[in-house]
Amino acid sequence: MNARQRKYAERWSPWVLLLAVIILWQIICSAFNVSEFIFPSPQAIWTQFVEYKAVIAGHAWRTFWVTMAGFGIAIVVGVLLGFLIGSSRIAYAAVYPLMTAFNALPKAAFVPILVVWFGIGVGPAILTAFLISFFPIMVNIATGLATLEPELEDVLRVLGAKRWDVLVKVGLPRSLPYFYGSLKVAITLAFVGTTVSEMTAANEGIGYLLISAGSSMQMGLAFAGLLAVGAMAMAMYELFSYVEKHTTGWARRGSQGE
Repeated sequence: MNARQRKYAERWSPWVLLLAVIILWQIICSAFNVSEFIFPSPQAIWTQFVEYKAVIAGHAWRTFWVTMAGFGIAIVVGVLLGFLIGSSRIAYAAVYPLMTAFNALPKAAFVPILVVWFGIGVGPAILTAFLISFFPIMVNIATGLATLEPELEDVLRVLGAKRWDVLVKVGLPRSLPYFYGSLKVAITLAFVGTTVSEMTAANEGIGYLLISAGSSMQMGLAFAGLLAVGAMAMAMYELFSYVEKHTTGWARRGSQGE
């Protein structure tokens, strides 16, 4: 397989796999006559999606902008904390264990507390999206800076570079592949955080739609809501992949000729 064929296969393989899963799913539901109230078929989900497309679009837009708000805060806080932790061994030793312990806490447990503080609405959803998504960004920025080769830093110091110059002009550009990798992970977590919060502390959004559909036994509509969340997350993932490809091509130079 030459490079062009391999590139073509890589581009279309996810869609082929998705199509195969959908076909198998439909065959199983049809062959075993699975009730739509238990596990709807792709055809039933699509029917509900088309029927309630306006409702789903309204809830999806609310989930999207709330997620983007929380995710934006996560980027700012994650980059700043990552820079602080990665630029100082003392800060790394002091802060990193505490952040790891904090990340181990179930973020869904924060939702009732956030409701008490901010009430039902966008506040808990934005903050839940932020709390669940900033950690990967922070860790990857810190890792990119902390793993800067000592030999390279010594050479730059000999050439007259100060610590700040090394971090800003070498460390941060070197951390870009880590940063984009963290964004692709964090954006999916942000959608999870928003949806979980909306299920208990909102009267709009996909999370609220899931609860409403489940209570009325409209499983097709519930799965259609999940489909909307997955589509939004995948679209943002592909956006970050595109930006990464066109801004950090130097990081893949070793694999381009394979």
